[in-house]
Amino acid sequence: MFGTKAHLRSINDHLFIEDVDSAGLAREYGTPLYVTSETRLRENIQAYHRAFPEADKYFAVKANGSLTILRILAQEGMGADVFSGGELYIARLAGIPKEKILYNGNSKSEADHRMALDAGVRMSVDSREELDFLAKTAQAGGKEAKILFRVNPDVSPKTHPKIATGLKTSKFGIPAEQVADTYKKAAELEGILPVGLHCHIGSQILDISSFAEAIGKMMDIAKAVLEKGEEIKTMDLGGGLGIQYHPDNPAPAPADLAKSVLPIFNERCQDLGIKPKLILEPGRSIVADTTIMLTGVNVVKRAHANFAAVDAGFNVLARPMLYDSYHHVVVATKAGQEAKETYTVVGPICETGDILARDRKLPMLERGDVLAFLDAGAYGFSMASQYNGQPRPAEVLVSGCDAELMRKAEDYSALLSGQRIPPRLMW
Repeated sequence: MFGTKAHLRSINDHLFIEDVDSAGLAREYGTPLYVTSETRLRENIQAYHRAFPEADKYFAVKANGSLTILRILAQEGMGADVFSGGELYIARLAGIPKEKILYNGNSKSEADHRMALDAGVRMSVDSREELDFLAKTAQAGGKEAKILFRVNPDVSPKTHPKIATGLKTSKFGIPAEQVADTYKKAAELEGILPVGLHCHIGSQILDISSFAEAIGKMMDIAKAVLEKGEEIKTMDLGGGLGIQYHPDNPAPAPADLAKSVLPIFNERCQDLGIKPKLILEPGRSIVADTTIMLTGVNVVKRAHANFAAVDAGFNVLARPMLYDSYHHVVVATKAGQEAKETYTVVGPICETGDILARDRKLPMLERGDVLAFLDAGAYGFSMASQYNGQPRPAEVLVSGCDAELMRKAEDYSALLSGQRIPPRLMW
């Protein structure tokens, strides 16, 4: 049932995550609830360290911004790929050193640039126009911006169009043919120090030949930069390695990615006579399978389909609605029982599209059962909202037989955070 997910198992018909009964967690903390395995998280990090021993790994904070998870990542020697001032703030608070942070983004404001400069972190510059703005801000503050250039390599990975970021038509990156001249210009600008190249071709990529194509194009661009007389100290290949959401769709491991890209990278670097530091930005493949999302069944309705209405909607787990994504569903309170009925799992949100899972064969459901949505650690809580006046759920960390609260559930007062009624309307 759980494949390679050794941190999940069925005991006496209940789903256990490590040595903790998920149904017991649902009773203690309520549902919806996110539950993360610390053991699985550390195992996933170590898999990258083994596959890429000489590369730096910068976790994509957008995938999961939990302060506790970022703290574990820092302990395991990972850096951070951040996309906003808020993500930078959390990463530094978690103890990730500034030397291992890259501030990305295609639409950075002057305030974003100032924050990155003040923090002393490198930035990935997304356009020629951004380069000019950043130079002025750095000069005004008497600072030097160490930058990488976000390259648009025009690589088409086999993934959902909304998460393919390396296409020629994408909003991200500088067109490949413009990079060498832009790099040369940057080297001549006061307040700017170009140190390398950066790309990111997409997310949930299962065909690793796309990464091989990307590193080949990146090395072609590096050659053009070197021919301009410039130096490259860093090559950032981005992230995007996919995971196995569906039981029938296996995913490559970090070791498979390494076998695909490292020979090309090492051979081309030797040919060019350079030794840049390789950076990867894994996100989903680090955290996705560490976490389950628990949700309680409120209603089982027999209509044109069997609807199981639960207390989590797309406000808690947005991926199924956004990308028609598949998450495997286990009945946490009947994990060892035979699947007998087909259900469509829907949430409580006032939207027809609030569907978490379609046509799933599950054990007979009834009010009070708890469902577990697997592989919910990436873009789960980080995309959660308070839509329809729904406070966001708690997050729990499990280690062995211990369960600890990482984030308490919001109450209704959280819906009022930052709000005020103008005094004139109070009378």
